[in-house]
Amino acid sequence: MRYRALGQIFFLAIVFIWAGGCAASVTPVVSELGGSVTTTGSIATPEASPANNCPHISLVSWETPSQRVESTSTPDPFPAAKELAVEMLVEQVLARNPSLAEMTAAWQAASARYPQAVSLDDPMVAGTFGPETIAPDDRGVEFASRLEISQKYPWPGKRQLRGQNAIAASNAAANDVDDMRLQLVESAKNAFYEYFLAERGLEVNQESLDLLKRILEDAQVRYQSSKDKEKISIQEVYQFQVEIGKEQRRRLELDRMRHVAKARINTLMHRDPEDPLPRPPKELKVAGEPRSFQELRQAGLARRPDLQALSNRVAAEEAALELAYKEFYPDVEPFFMYDRFMGNASGSRDLATMLGVRLNLPVRRARRNAAVEEAEARLAQRRAELAKLTDQANFQIDQAYQEVREAVDTVRLYETKILQDAQANVEAAQPAYKTGLIPASNMVEAQRTFVELKDRYFEAVANYFRRQAALDRTVAMPIDSASSPPVKGTNDH
Repeated sequence: MRYRALGQIFFLAIVFIWAGGCAASVTPVVSELGGSVTTTGSIATPEASPANNCPHISLVSWETPSQRVESTSTPDPFPAAKELAVEMLVEQVLARNPSLAEMTAAWQAASARYPQAVSLDDPMVAGTFGPETIAPDDRGVEFASRLEISQKYPWPGKRQLRGQNAIAASNAAANDVDDMRLQLVESAKNAFYEYFLAERGLEVNQESLDLLKRILEDAQVRYQSSKDKEKISIQEVYQFQVEIGKEQRRRLELDRMRHVAKARINTLMHRDPEDPLPRPPKELKVAGEPRSFQELRQAGLARRPDLQALSNRVAAEEAALELAYKEFYPDVEPFFMYDRFMGNASGSRDLATMLGVRLNLPVRRARRNAAVEEAEARLAQRRAELAKLTDQANFQIDQAYQEVREAVDTVRLYETKILQDAQANVEAAQPAYKTGLIPASNMVEAQRTFVELKDRYFEAVANYFRRQAALDRTVAMPIDSASSPPVKGTNDH
């Protein structure tokens, strides 16, 4: 009889523990990379397990960028490159930048909350015995003991809502990772175009210095000439020396700009700011106008990860509100008890098995009402944030689109008219100065204007690509401009 009762106890204990452990299972998906095991895959989502109909989740995660850096990085990220390309730079920044690793780790932490949220509490086991019944004086009194096993079950729907809240928060964290990727891509492109602009500015500066030095040599010869028709004032010599000094000062500024741009690029790649880099390209091809505004706007609002993140946070607050309403219902805690305290005699053993249930009484309604009000306010806050961010996204897309169109037109104007006229002005001023038809001030002004306009042209080119990068970020996708008519390159005129 006693062994049969103990068998019933262990059978019921297994049933309770199975019911508790059936709440959620976690299946890590692993792969071997470089001799180390890392988790790979996508965001954790709940799915039905055909074996037992228990909630099942495949918890999978990406290999973090920091892990990739340790296994694949080299001292020089561009060992065979003679010229730096923006695509190469973006790839290295995404692979090396610690900000992306930080956001990925935050997403992985959020993904791990789902099995915790939907899991049941651990089953409770309690044991009690009467010390005075170990060796009683009365032979009719047996050893008094009590064994209790219980499992708490939330009111139906609570675990599901907790899981929905956790999944929405995990999805929002994944959207934050995507948003960080977009920001890093834009930052890498901006640094690249600053590097390009500084290098081209130094090239223009050197051309200007070479020309001014040749003119200065000619002016010195003419000043020292004994022929009255060719002789010039010493003031003209000094004027050319002043212009050379200005260009030398400009070179110091351009050197600083190039150094800062290289340091910014290296910092984005998590390298020492002084590490060497390949030179930027000699020329950047400016494409035509982007696709229509309506097409870009529609795609941007549908794909922007910051909007998706806020939408997921709205879903999380909706689940939290429903859960706050569910807190007005009690949780259930069934239990099994084998009690040998009551009727502690040999003839009453069959009466020791007990089954029961406990309920919490949700009578503290003020606390629960306040929780509902808090959840409603948080949901209203998230919805207002989403509406505000949507308005901002609409404005940002429109502004970035108009700025790209302006930049395209500006580059076209420089290439087709302004630079050609400025160069023709310099070419006409040089022989006129040598023959005495114009003073030195006219020659200096023509040269200064050409250099400034050429600098502004390269600024317009870099500005176009910076604005294009901003437009790419605001619509969360690369812009395909292949169907638009291309703009003539600098070598086409």
